[in-house]
Amino acid sequence: MSTTVLSMDEIINSICLHMAERKGVRVQDVQVELSWDEDTGYSAEVWIQGRSQYLVESNMIEAILRYLHSEYGIRAYRENVRLDLDEEITAIVNM
Repeated sequence: MSTTVLSMDEIINSICLHMAERKGVRVQDVQVELSWDEDTGYSAEVWIQGRSQYLVESNMIEAILRYLHSEYGIRAYRENVRLDLDEEITAIVNM
């Protein structure tokens, strides 16, 4: 079984690309801040054109799956992706 690890920067990039496509804006117009909370788990706050939106873990994983396919040519499933927190948030993809 092979493992791919996406850094926090790559997770942010995946969310920026995903949200820019969904909202019809330029990638440069999207800002993302990742967070982890004991009660709510992983989340991302996204700012587009002055408006804020929160993404939950499943939305983040959806963006990561699209990023894996477009940037790495990897077709993964939701069950293959796990977010992890050490010094920073990473995505671990087991294939």
